[in-house]
Parts: sequence; C-alpha cells; structure tokens
Amino acid sequence: MPKTGIVTDSNSGILPEQAEEMGLFVVPMPFYIDGVCYQENVDLPREEFFRLMAAGAEISTSAPAPLTVTDIWDKALAIYDEVLYMPMSSGLSGAYALAAVLAKEGAYAGRVFVVDHGRAATPLHRSILDAQELLAQGLSAGEVQRLLEEQRDNFMIYIAVDELQHLQRGGRISATAAKLGTILNMKPVLQFSTGTLDVYAKVRGKKRARQTMIEAVRNELAHDYKAAYEAGEVYIMTAGSADAAETADWVAQVREAFAPLDVLYDDLPLSLSTHIGHGGLGIACSKKIKLDK
Repeated sequence: MPKTGIVTDSNSGILPEQAEEMGLFVVPMPFYIDGVCYQENVDLPREEFFRLMAAGAEISTSAPAPLTVTDIWDKALAIYDEVLYMPMSSGLSGAYALAAVLAKEGAYAGRVFVVDHGRAATPLHRSILDAQELLAQGLSAGEVQRLLEEQRDNFMIYIAVDELQHLQRGGRISATAAKLGTILNMKPVLQFSTGTLDVYAKVRGKKRARQTMIEAVRNELAHDYKAAYEAGEVYIMTAGSADAAETADWVAQVREAFAPLDVLYDDLPLSLSTHIGHGGLGIACSKKIKLDK
C-alpha cells in the first residue's frame, strides 16, 4: 500500500481531470445561488455561474459538509496509509477548522494530517506540487505538514478587481466608493498573504492595474525574494476569472515579464470568484520549500 496520499479542495483551482492525472482527491466546495446549493466542478458549468452572477443572482459560499470531507478521506485511506489534507487558507474559509476537528476523530486520528498553510487558488496548487516533491523524497505526511506550515509565509498574491460591487458586498469598500470607482474606472489591486487580504493600490483602468501587479512582484523579487530568485528557487503563478481572450493575454504578459521562469495558471475558483467577480486577474510568487538541514 502506498504510504501517503493528498486530498485538497476545489479552491486549489485543480480540475477533476487534473486531479486524476496527479493522483489527488478533491473535495468540491459548495456555494449557494439564490438559495440553491451547488458544488464546484460537479453540477454547475463555470460559464453559467458567471451568467447568473451578471444577472444579479444572490451568491454566497460555505464550508463543505463534514460527511463530504470524510467520505473523500475514506476513499483516500482505502488506498494510502495516511492522508495529507490541504484545504483553502484558514483565514478565508472555515474548511480548515472543520477538517482539523474531524482529523482528531476515530480512524482519522494519526492518519489524516491537515495543513494550515494560508494559501488558496494557484498558490495552493503550487503548494500541492511542493508536497508531492517532498513525499517523493521519502518524507512522511506529518513531516511535510510541518515544513509547509513553517514556511507558510513564503508567498504573495496580487489581484486586480474589475467589478467593484462584489468588494462592496463583502465590506471591503463602501457603496459610495464602489459607485464613484465605477464611474472613474478605478481598479483596486488587492494584496493577499497568509490569511490577510488588503487593498494594495487603486489605479485607473485595467491596463494600469495589470502593470501595477507586475511591478509589485518585481519589487518582491528585488527585495524579500531576492536570494531565492537569484538561486532559481522562486515560482510565478497566475489565476483569473476573466474571459478566455483576456486571460490568455494576461498569462502571456506575465510570461514575458518574468521569462525564463515557468508560469503556472489556473482559473480562479468559483468560491473566490464570488468575492472578486468576473474579470479578475491575479499573479503570485512563492519560494521553493526548503528541507531541514
């Protein structure tokens, strides 16, 4: 029996077909549209989600049901000795807190290790790739959990928001600011680190917002990430909730700006798109996980 398997949730941006190729299990995150519960990548196409959002549907997010989580753990434990569960950041969702309690119960105690690494979307995807590399080197689930949590601050995300009403609904900006910002074509650039989301800049127009994000990451690489960058130990990631053409153009811009580094892209998960809205674009950087010396 293989030693350690990985379970994540759909806030990683990893699609079901990708999960199958990677040997992962994915917990679908629930969300409600006009009071009806849906599960990401299960029973509502992405295009329909954004159509309903544009039509003014009431959308909210939720943590997965305990039975949904444990059912998937059971499937993983039928194959593996132990499971590394890597949910969305505890600072953004109750999914981690729920899992941490469940992992102490019965057959899961000592076999399921829940990682609180502060990540979501493509940086969570990258963290899963890091975990797979560490497991391939012979580390146990507990050892990988400890390394990921000890180095949880080694990433930064920037997100450009196109539709201000979703930030207003979430309490990030006032109704007046949202209305004025829309009139002036203002685009907030948000900064997300370990469990915290703050406004980094407010600029006029999407083009300037995109350049602001690239400059912000360049600044990270020149300062806090300088040593890792010069050692070739930095990853660049992107995500988006924009249409296909704009997304492709953004990814190409990022790849050109940070060549020859590889750039990992995922669609922004629907749970996060609920708060960001359609047209959002993001970029992130992270450091390679270091083994203990």
